[in-house]
Amino acid sequence: MVRVGMISFAHLHAHSYASCLKRLPDAQLVGIADEDTQRAMEMAERHDAKAMSLDELLASDVQAVIVCSENVRHREHVVAAAQAGKHVMCEKPLCISVADGEAMIEACRKAKVQLATAFPCRFSTPIQRLKAVCEAGDLGKLLAIKGTNHGRYPGGWFGERELSGGGAVTDHTVHVADLMRWFLKSEASRVYAETDRLFHPELKVEDCGTLTIEFESGAFASLDPSWSRLNAYPFWGDVTMTVVGTQGTAMVDAFNQKMTVYGEKQNHGDWYFWGSDLDLGLVADFLDAVDQNRTPSATGEDGLRASEVTLAAYQSVEMGRPVTIQELRKT
Repeated sequence: MVRVGMISFAHLHAHSYASCLKRLPDAQLVGIADEDTQRAMEMAERHDAKAMSLDELLASDVQAVIVCSENVRHREHVVAAAQAGKHVMCEKPLCISVADGEAMIEACRKAKVQLATAFPCRFSTPIQRLKAVCEAGDLGKLLAIKGTNHGRYPGGWFGERELSGGGAVTDHTVHVADLMRWFLKSEASRVYAETDRLFHPELKVEDCGTLTIEFESGAFASLDPSWSRLNAYPFWGDVTMTVVGTQGTAMVDAFNQKMTVYGEKQNHGDWYFWGSDLDLGLVADFLDAVDQNRTPSATGEDGLRASEVTLAAYQSVEMGRPVTIQELRKT
């Protein structure tokens, strides 16, 4: 039995992770710490856990924590958890600077605890099938990938740069960037990006953008991470990929294992999934990594490498030209 604590319910995905912990027979959600004490008490009551201060949670006998705080607080919470000897799963994006990511990885390495990045799309059955096709060489040498992660503006602190670190590019780039490097077995080398504010002009962060990414393998990719969906859109993103190789092309829609239901009481359709439970796979993998003292499927290093694509995209927008990852690391 792995005893787990939650640090913050600021991120929307925290609710799903807490529900997953309750469904897994070898996990116990023990405590919840949140700067919003009222939210901590409400979530603790909902999930049959105890509301604690951060110090109380980290001093308790929990073996692992899941960090779902605002992006700018990830470093603070991950480092504190590592120094307390707790294994950590951190919500994406792992970091809003290269220095933050490196500090988190080093803290966990020094404490000899696991650091996992919350990349649930790796646990999508369609994504895993396409990964297997690529691994088998059915597409030949991979040349290019076209990706999307269109979604809706989440609201709240996601539109406040001082808490989020950025807008749609921060929020929606890393999922697909991680899948691209996972498929290609290669790291991004250069990024060019353009961003704008077209769907939510009242925001102070970008709500749309296009990235082109070059990889060390010679492959190239494009990615649209825009908040271009209406509030009525049934899910947080779409996550589609077209993978082009020398021997063939394959396409995947990660969230298409669903039924779309319309009713008279609704102003929009609802999606009812019959396939992969991505978050359950993610949390189960993290807990198994803790229990077996093995490396999680998506590590802190994976989180940092995907975040570098985002950070290079912002530098590219600022400078008006492509930016290499090596340039980014020197800043």
